[in-house]
Amino acid sequence: MEPTRMLRGAHVMRIVWLPGSDLLEGECHCGARHVDEEPAALWEWLLACPDGHHPVAPPVPAAPESAPVPV
Repeated sequence: MEPTRMLRGAHVMRIVWLPGSDLLEGECHCGARHVDEEPAALWEWLLACPDGHHPVAPPVPAAPESAPVPV
């Protein structure tokens, strides 16, 4: 069965890929966010809540490089 909705709640932690980059963003159930390249490091940060967790504004995703314009 395919999921039909995204989990939400007081204990949900989430890791998403930031399109156009090699970065992952983790969002803790406390609202704090952290960006890292390594999934294991991001999970360590998430599971260490509340140590080092300070809710911040979400980062601006990196813009993908545009293709050169033919002349």
